[in-house]
Amino acid sequence: MRIRQHIEEMFQGVPDSEEKQSLLDEMIADAEEKAADLMADGKTEEDAVNKALVELGDLSEIKLSLMGASPRVSGTQRKNLNNLLYSVAGSALIIALMMFINLYYSPWTIWFVYPAFGVIWWPLSMLLYYLNHKEGGRK
Repeated sequence: MRIRQHIEEMFQGVPDSEEKQSLLDEMIADAEEKAADLMADGKTEEDAVNKALVELGDLSEIKLSLMGASPRVSGTQRKNLNNLLYSVAGSALIIALMMFINLYYSPWTIWFVYPAFGVIWWPLSMLLYYLNHKEGGRK
């Protein structure tokens, strides 16, 4: 049937393995069952097959996992992560500098914690931005 051919073509570059074959068999059985149900409800064979294939969705992540690769991190997501790491490192350096100045010039009064609270908002805001845009879109 056309469903088997389409699914096998999708996984053509994936090395043969038991995991691949069992996954293919399961996906083909599910899609054929869905197409049969749709035809029983009065859809034409072509419409039923097309709808069953569309409902399979994007198979690229499954294909990558079978090939032993992980999905790639987008450029924007990597940039957001770099911004987060930069803000954490920058805040740590600023707080360390304030701590050094405090302990060197006025060790009897601990005051560096007050500006540290202001500086810590920078990485917190970058963390919030990163988490909100982690999946590639706003949540």
